[in-house]
Amino acid sequence: MIATAQDGETVDALCWRVLGKTAEMTEQALAANPGLAALGVQLPGGTRVDLTAAAAAAEKPAQRHTISLWD
Repeated sequence: MIATAQDGETVDALCWRVLGKTAEMTEQALAANPGLAALGVQLPGGTRVDLTAAAAAAEKPAQRHTISLWD
């Protein structure tokens, strides 16, 4: 999935806008797009960002650890 950044948008904001979450998504996006961080905190408008790996990770349900007090 390729997303296009709006002018002045951060990678974090782009992940939120496209994927609906940011936890671990920003790191995935930066890892999948070498040189993206070199563009600065605010991306130039029209920057194409590959969110394929982040989208796949976003689809996985969060793993919850439960503790039972009565076992």
